Amino acid sequence: MSTGPDADSSHGRVATPLNREVPVASPGEFGPLQLGDGRVSERGQLRVWPPVILAPMAGVTNLAFRSLCREYGAGLYVSEMITARGYLMGNRLTALLASSAPDEKPRSVQVYGADPVDLGEMVRSLVDEGVDHLDINMVCPVPKVTRAGGGSAIPCKPKLLARLVRAMVQNAGDVPVTVKIRKGIHDELLTFEQAGLAAAAEGASAVGLHARTAAQLYSGEADWDAIGRLVEVLDVPVLGNGDIWESFDALRMMRRTGCAGVIVGRGCLGRPWLFGELADVFDGREPGVPPDFGQVVEIMMGHGQRLVELFGETVGVRQMRKWTAWYTKGFRGSARVRGRLMRIESLEDIRTAVAELDHSEPFPVTALRAMRAKGSKVQTVKLPEGYLKELDDDTPPKGPRTLDEIEAWEKALNGG
Repeated sequence: MSTGPDADSSHGRVATPLNREVPVASPGEFGPLQLGDGRVSERGQLRVWPPVILAPMAGVTNLAFRSLCREYGAGLYVSEMITARGYLMGNRLTALLASSAPDEKPRSVQVYGADPVDLGEMVRSLVDEGVDHLDINMVCPVPKVTRAGGGSAIPCKPKLLARLVRAMVQNAGDVPVTVKIRKGIHDELLTFEQAGLAAAAEGASAVGLHARTAAQLYSGEADWDAIGRLVEVLDVPVLGNGDIWESFDALRMMRRTGCAGVIVGRGCLGRPWLFGELADVFDGREPGVPPDFGQVVEIMMGHGQRLVELFGETVGVRQMRKWTAWYTKGFRGSARVRGRLMRIESLEDIRTAVAELDHSEPFPVTALRAMRAKGSKVQTVKLPEGYLKELDDDTPPKGPRTLDEIEAWEKALNGG
């Protein structure tokens, strides 16, 4: 087996130097993630093992990708974000983003809304549909959203955050509600502690923290110390998010911070087998060798078929274009064929485009931590004029109302 120059060949471990010596979990070292107390029914108590959550990501965590990840390992797989207003108006795109399959259990949905009435009505309906877990997005850093006072701007106003969480919890019955937040707006305006406390006080079953500010977007290193600080402050489980690229990163994060579970985002793009590796290390096993290029091609083709079945031929193939770049990242010669992959009109075009590449090439160690989306830029966060002058205000910000506005927001929203 060829593991590449940076792999730990002495143990057969394919890992970057950062994770060469990290031990797998010992028996009893970690417990399942427990969400909800089940006071009303068993439905209200989720036991998640391994304690791993697929982060909701726009254009990514649709049913096609969730079902693929689930085949590699257990965990909790959250849908793309859907807006409360779009859901209540019966918007076609919203319904598709929220779609599930009979065998998808537990079913988890991330919602976005800034109107407590809309949120409450939506939650009641989703619970009636059989949803087992609900998460609210308070992390989105996109200017279209924060400029209106939504997304990652909401935690600046803990009373508003509390009002929204309360509306969800009061209408969710026994179904656990979690909240996802960022560290704050920027390094001089950190809000995660007060936001976490407000969410927990209103009955949130757990708080997920993306350990970056909205200004950072996805750049730099995640601040795992902030996750540890939130663990100290809250009496509900904290879910850590940021820089889980390899299965051993999850173990390091939980050992360092004491968090109850990890949220995996960009690290699994084009690498759904990461969830199998996570299941291995949490169960005390060395993960197997990642797929070689030929195996990756077959995984990619299967993913494309699922997208076509979900969205239809035209939209499914168009969505697959970005995935081909992520799946082939780091393999020799992949940059040369990427232009063709970005122009595919059918799934068979993928095979034609990659035919010249070496299908026996092992997965490159250098690709384990390669950036596959979002990039490294930073931003100045856009907020409504005067927004920070009345932090005790709980007035809901303006959100999308018309179908055109809703579709624009759902395309802009991201899971943070």
